[in-house]
Amino acid sequence: MSNLKSQILQRYNELLQDRIDVFRDMISALTEDAQNDAKGSAGDKHETALSMMHIEQEKLNHKLKEILSQKVIIDKIDANSNHTRIALGSLVQANGMLLFISAALPKITVDDKTIIAVSPQSPLGSKLMGNEVGFSFEINASKYVIQSIQ
Repeated sequence: MSNLKSQILQRYNELLQDRIDVFRDMISALTEDAQNDAKGSAGDKHETALSMMHIEQEKLNHKLKEILSQKVIIDKIDANSNHTRIALGSLVQANGMLLFISAALPKITVDDKTIIAVSPQSPLGSKLMGNEVGFSFEINASKYVIQSIQ
């Protein structure tokens, strides 16, 4: 199963790196546009355009920071570690679902298995943390039972 964890980590690393590259390209393009705009324009329209570009650049920088912090979390996880209690990097099977304790990331499919990345700080993640196989709990009127931990 650690092979599955390796594949999951690899997919999330690729996904995050792709996002990082896209946001860096967008920020770079905006910076270039602002520099080009500064050379050829003057007046109120120019100031408004520069201001809008600056606001957009701040938004992109904020999103990039979020993605970089998710990447830091993913980079801390050792695919070869096996857990008896749920911790960061655990792959948990509960109610037939595979939950990967990492960061709040999009759902992915690996080897025809759907993987849901759960942050330890999320309501579900916080209920799971530190527990063992057989533990049951309820969230939003849904009962969960931990079937396995890797």
